[in-house]
Formats: sequence, structure tokens, C-alpha cells
Amino acid sequence: MSGSAQDDGRASGSLPEVALYTDGACTGNPGPGGWGYLLRCHRTGRELSGSGGEPRTTNNRMELQAVIHGLRRLKQRSRVQLVSDSQYVIHGLREWLDGWIARGWRRGRGRGKGAAVMNEDLWRTLDALRREHEITPVWIRGHVGHPENEFCDRLAVAAAAQAALTHGPVGESVGDAPGRVDDGDGDDDDDDDARVEGGRLW
Repeated sequence: MSGSAQDDGRASGSLPEVALYTDGACTGNPGPGGWGYLLRCHRTGRELSGSGGEPRTTNNRMELQAVIHGLRRLKQRSRVQLVSDSQYVIHGLREWLDGWIARGWRRGRGRGKGAAVMNEDLWRTLDALRREHEITPVWIRGHVGHPENEFCDRLAVAAAAQAALTHGPVGESVGDAPGRVDDGDGDDDDDDDARVEGGRLW
């Protein structure tokens, strides 16, 4: 799924471990859409969230954008547990992506066999990012009270509403996750493996 931990000369155990929660939303399909993510460093509890939107898009594109923007906030190679309620994203990473690439970005089964892969531009971007990190995709059911999933859903829905209101793209908003940042150790985190600085988590 992704390159081995030795690709950059480091053992897997030495990589920072982070969780990436993502969600996308769309009013109509296509229609105004938004995406949101929450990044968390396992060791420190440090968190970073981000969101954005587009005036005319699809739900699947917003799900992919949430993952892409979250991964782009990692400054160094990391072990990432990706948690999403999108079966499109999870199955794509687990089962479909390598086959699409082998067939020249063509679908290989079902009624659409041989057709061009939809959202190829975003899948190509995600393919490049998965080679930079060790990604473990985890599917969860949406809208069942999962705190991080609900948090990302609120970000995505708000961004979609803003895109609908302005009839234009909503630039990425990044910051510490409100009320979720303090790791409780009483220090200023100067020596932490993960910090929020310049809108990046590492």
C-alpha cells in the first residue's frame, strides 16, 4: 500500500505515529461541498484540524480532499492510521488503487470495466502521498456518535455551507483543534515529537 519503512533509511518503529480522521460533505451531488480533517499525534496528544470547500463538487471528491489535505500537513514521514467513514476512500486505498495504476488508470470490474477512473487527479495525488507515509486505512460507520468523525463532519458541513453562500472556493482553514490541544503534561512541548507550527503537525 505504501513504501516500506526502510525507504528513507529508518526503522518503522522510529516513525512518528499519528491518527488522521477525515470527512467530506456535499449538498447535492454535484453541489456545494466541504471537507474536514483532524490530525492527532499519539505520543503527545497534540492535534491539528483543517477544512475547506468548493462551490460545485461531489461527495467523493470532498472525501478524498480531506485525506489529501490532512496528509500534506505532515512535515516528515509518519505512520498514519487513517480513519474515515468513506468506503470509497478505504476500499480505494486497500483494494483498488494498485490495480487502477497497473491498468493505466482504468477500471477493472463491473459495468464500468475499462472505463477511466473517476477523480483520477485526486487519486494520483493520494498515490504520491501514500508513498511518503505508512498508511493504515480504517473504516468506521458514520453518524453514530464517533467523536472525531462527528468533529470532522461539522467542519465539512460548515465549509460546504460557506461555499454555497459565497458561490466560490473556501480556502483551507488550519489551526489547533479547539479545546483539544493540551496534552496535559504541564510543559510547553518544546521537545515534543509533534508540534503545530506554521500549520503543520510533525
